[in-house]
Amino acid sequence: MNTTLAANLWSGLARSRLYQVLVVLGGTLLLTVSAKVQVPFWPVPMTMQTFVVLMIGASLGARLAGATVLAYLVEGAAGLPVFAGGAGPAYLTGPTGGYLFGFLAAAVLVGWLADKGFGRSLLTTLAAFAAGEAVIFALGAGWLATLVGLDKALSAGLLPFLPGEAIKVVLACAVLPIAWRAARR
Repeated sequence: MNTTLAANLWSGLARSRLYQVLVVLGGTLLLTVSAKVQVPFWPVPMTMQTFVVLMIGASLGARLAGATVLAYLVEGAAGLPVFAGGAGPAYLTGPTGGYLFGFLAAAVLVGWLADKGFGRSLLTTLAAFAAGEAVIFALGAGWLATLVGLDKALSAGLLPFLPGEAIKVVLACAVLPIAWRAARR
């Protein structure tokens, strides 16, 4: 059996360069749409991006998930309107920059865990997604702290997001094992 959900679903295509390019482009499209689904917060909005980042990592594995999120960051740095509230290189150094780079690190980490077999049961999915969330918020709040101070970064860039993130992780934990069961049929 293939190690990732995507490779398992499309095993004959998984090594094709065309497949890989289409998966990366599709993933950047999903990330773009998820950035536009948002609840206004300050200094960073709450979006569905973390859910999509976790699912990309768990579904694609480290290499393809990393390529997908890196392509997304490059698109945004080039000025394409893919981020929640702006674009361009300066956006990557603003309040959301740490979270955006955290997406890349989390996608690779969750993807690496998926490559090792995580994500096929509720427990391993929860562990992988919790690790991904920890990376996103460590880098995101860490960078934000350099801009607004640690107290404000934690009170505005971490704590208000925890309930929403818990709901997204529960949703992702429900979806991924179901997708694996469907893929095995």
